[in-house]
Order: sequence, then structure tokens, then C-alpha cells
Amino acid sequence: MEQRGEKRNTCGTICLKYLLFIFNLLFWLAGGAVLAVGVWTLVEKSDYISLLNSSYYLASAYVLITAGLIVIVTGVIGCCATLNEMKSLLIVYFILLLCIFLLEVVAAVLAYVNYQQCFPFCYQLDEELRQNLKVNMQQKYQQPGEDSLTQAVDRLQQEFKCCGSNSSSEWADSVWIQAADNNRLVPDSCCKTPSILCGSRDHPSNIYKVEGGCIMKLEDFILSQLYILGAVGIGIASLQLLGMMFTCCLYKNLQKESY
Repeated sequence: MEQRGEKRNTCGTICLKYLLFIFNLLFWLAGGAVLAVGVWTLVEKSDYISLLNSSYYLASAYVLITAGLIVIVTGVIGCCATLNEMKSLLIVYFILLLCIFLLEVVAAVLAYVNYQQCFPFCYQLDEELRQNLKVNMQQKYQQPGEDSLTQAVDRLQQEFKCCGSNSSSEWADSVWIQAADNNRLVPDSCCKTPSILCGSRDHPSNIYKVEGGCIMKLEDFILSQLYILGAVGIGIASLQLLGMMFTCCLYKNLQKESY
């Protein structure tokens, strides 16, 4: 029994346990970051996403939340397996890491293939999103039963410092502007310093005159989020390769020391 205990405390096994524990800690933190981004997108930015009438971006938030939870649970399993030297749990942990890694690879390949296939039609998709935002602003802003959409538009214009879908001049065709008797040219949320009826003075010193309008700002925001998610995905995939390698080495060491 003493010899067996000495074998369990070999330098190689101890080093591998510490390395795998550090990896699991990083993996757990990465899962928490992905989960946080998903929740943040769902809570803070879902009203912007709803303006585009597209479920794709909302679905991506749920995917991030699910992926983050899976990564966190996998990290916890890895910590338990490492600290308790449970070989059967190490196998489960390795399989989970491998499955997640393969899913990431498949998702990346499908995204690339779909992008190549959609390339001639991506402009049409972009135009559809632009039209959705334009219709929402012109037809639904300040209309009965559209309070949440109205608040989303006001918040969008103030946070991104923009006015109108493509330009501030589009507000002239708005149902609300045409029916109003207050001489507003744009909503007050288009003003650089919002105040009551400030939207009646259409001047660059008063109104945001952003080339491309709010749709360009919104697209830039979504694109920046995709870049961040891509970088996080690459980082997690790299960690998984290291984790699988450390898991195999620790499992082999424990197998040798059990005899």
C-alpha cells in the first residue's frame, strides 16, 4: 500500500493534476464569459435585434447561453475528476471535450459553407434587414400598442448617435410625423441634446447626420460582436486541445500507478 501511495505522488502525476486543474479553471472562466455575453445580448440588446424582425440574432444569444452552461458543467466535471483521480470520470470528461470540439469544428465548417453559398444573395439579405428597420421606424413608431418598439427606436438612436434607418430625411415619410401637429421633423431622440420638441430644428448642430443611418451603426455593432465571439471560440478550441492532451497523459499515469 505504501508503494502504491508513493506512485500516486510522483512528480509527473502531480504536475499533470495542477496543469489540468489550471486548464479547467480557464475553461470554466471561458464558459462563464460566453454565458455572460449571451445573457447580455438577450437582456440589453434584444430590443435592437427585434427591430430587424429577424430571429437569427436572438437564436444566437440562446446558443451562447447553452454553450456557456455546457462548458461550465464540463469544467466542473473536469475538476472533480482531476482532484479525486477518478479514471472513469476522466474518460467522461475527455469525451465531453472531444464532442464540444467536434461540434465547434462542424459549426465553423457549416458557417463557412453557408457563407460561400449565400455570397451572391448576402446583399439581398442585408437589404431585407434594412427594409425591416425602415418599415418599423416609419410605420410603427409612436403608434398604438407599439410602446416597446418606440422605446427601442429612441434608445437605438441615442445610444448609437444616429437618426433614421438610412438617413434622418426618411422620418419625413413617417406615419407619426405626418399626423403630428407639433412641427417635428424627426423624433426628439435624434437630437444631440434631447429636449421636448428639439426635433423640430433639422440642423447638423442639433440632429445626428450619420452617413448610412442607424442600420450601418447596428450592422457594425453586430459585426463587432461576431468578431469577439469568433476570437473567444478560437481561444476555447485551443484550450480544449490542451485539455484533451493533459487528460490523456493523466489517465495513462494513473493507469500505470494503479498496478
